[in-house]
Amino acid sequence: MRVSCLNNISSVGLNHFTSNYQIVEDQNQSELILVRSAKMHEYPINDNLLAVARAGAGVNNIPLDKMAQAGVVVFNTPGANSNAVKELVVAGMLIASRDLIGGFNWVKENKNDPDLQKNVEKAKKAYGGNEILGKTLLVVGLGAIGGKVANTGVSLGMKVLGFDPYLSENARRMLDHNVEIIEDLYKVYGDADFISLHLPLLDSTKNFMNKEVFDRCKDNVIVLNFARDLLVDNQALKDALSSGKVKKYVTDFPDSFVANLENVIYLPHLGASTEESEENCATMAVHQLMSYVEKGEINNSVNFPNISLDKLETETRLTILAKNDPDIARHIDSLMHKLSHAIKSKVSKVRGDYAYYVFDIDKKMPEDILSKLSQYEGVFKVRIV
Repeated sequence: MRVSCLNNISSVGLNHFTSNYQIVEDQNQSELILVRSAKMHEYPINDNLLAVARAGAGVNNIPLDKMAQAGVVVFNTPGANSNAVKELVVAGMLIASRDLIGGFNWVKENKNDPDLQKNVEKAKKAYGGNEILGKTLLVVGLGAIGGKVANTGVSLGMKVLGFDPYLSENARRMLDHNVEIIEDLYKVYGDADFISLHLPLLDSTKNFMNKEVFDRCKDNVIVLNFARDLLVDNQALKDALSSGKVKKYVTDFPDSFVANLENVIYLPHLGASTEESEENCATMAVHQLMSYVEKGEINNSVNFPNISLDKLETETRLTILAKNDPDIARHIDSLMHKLSHAIKSKVSKVRGDYAYYVFDIDKKMPEDILSKLSQYEGVFKVRIV
């Protein structure tokens, strides 16, 4: 099985591939692709391609529907980089609160002053800042990263408010019991000393922090954005910084507009760039690809339904990626009914516009049925595991 890497992928992760997988340069011949930030929207999809694994959480660089309609499963690695991002968010809170950057720059500018040690005592009061103990932290989005940020806020002695309308039961169980889950964001913006964003970038979340939201915040709020740049309306941010509504804006996604604003702390997209995070993401991505290739199992897909499967114990496992359509489902059932005596199990799941079918069969798959399945409109890929 041939694998291509569109970005530098941690060798620690790649070493988890067994001898059945080969890293190749020719992307046009690859069955599997590993990617981090490379933009794939114009990427040519070859007929052999089975899956793409994003070594990270965000998948804005991958055309999910285009991949799905070519029968390509796209994975991401949620949670693998969550600790790295959480630690950077905490660092962002501290450097915004204590003006560590201002103090560092003052020492650097005066490093040749023979009276530096004496003058430090006079200058330091300008950079003292505030403690975070007892302050209120509002965490918007309580997934793998946001949940860790919320829990850390509690451990640092902060009052933590959490908002997530799609909070899963598993994510809820992982939260410290002192995190207060809120239902109405608009009622608590004015209580928050810090607002930390941990939302996906969707049409509904673009410009999430806008003029209306900033107007509801208390004066001198600190906003931390380690999720996606477009969650914040830049013009509204500029106005909020100018008026003093926002004391500091800390972001991991600088652009030329934001980088030229006063009271912005901008980092060069360092959130998931630790050595440990890159290793964790790559390892998780590699195991997801191998599990799909060898078992047909789908874990953490972002364009097809996830299905957990047992080890193959029949002669054949047939997998079908298709459009979620009742006519297609009936066509598949009609063809597979001819093998009903040999089918030991069937699993099917749907996710939005797409469906996944898995049949375990106690015989070799007849070529005529395979051909009819593959040629039916709306069936994207048929594969024998």
